[in-house]
Amino acid sequence: MSSTASLRSLLEQRFPDATPVTHRTAVPVATGIGVLDTILPGGGLSRGRLTVWMPQGGATAILRTACMTTARTGERSAWIDGLGTIAGEFWEEGPILVRPANRRNSLRAAEELLRCGGFALVVLAGSEPAGMEMVRLSRAAREGGAAFVALTSHTSMASVRLSSRIMPQSYVWRRDPFGEPAEACSATVRVHAQSLGWNRHAELAVPVVSYGLRMGLEPGLPDRRGLPKNKAQKS
Repeated sequence: MSSTASLRSLLEQRFPDATPVTHRTAVPVATGIGVLDTILPGGGLSRGRLTVWMPQGGATAILRTACMTTARTGERSAWIDGLGTIAGEFWEEGPILVRPANRRNSLRAAEELLRCGGFALVVLAGSEPAGMEMVRLSRAAREGGAAFVALTSHTSMASVRLSSRIMPQSYVWRRDPFGEPAEACSATVRVHAQSLGWNRHAELAVPVVSYGLRMGLEPGLPDRRGLPKNKAQKS
């Protein structure tokens, strides 16, 4: 092993959360939001690295956009929904939505998808890894070369730390016929990116979308949604 490779290996072990310039050989995964990509090291989410995003302030909406952008560019992206908060019928076609039954399966799914090398971007939401779990997932991302984003407050092993918050006075409202605020249309989100020697922020407008659940017209009829076709016919 050359002296340069030995030094690089030593630095990686000593500073696992650093983002050296020598690692920017692979093109980062763009989020599809230009103002956000400009504040990220390398212009996007680093491949083979763990990015931690605090689960608040529009993080879900922004990362869903990143998953859709990745799928549109011809690469694979996956979203692991640990809490089952995303309804399948509202998930746009493109990124793979994984809905494990419990926290343990969420972490297993994340590790397998990261290590397989078939995904450019993997997002883990609703199951916060900690301690050795974070170490295993970071190693899996490094081996598979995927950009890994975990929505968690645990920042160990992260090469980039992101946080976001919605500016309270930034909401744009749709008015009712009487001129009163009736429905929010958009809001401004302030994103802060931090890494070793890197500290930047940006503000971006995020649309507010309301999803209306379909309700049964007859209260007395059983709800057959989600049942297999044969069972729905028998009930």
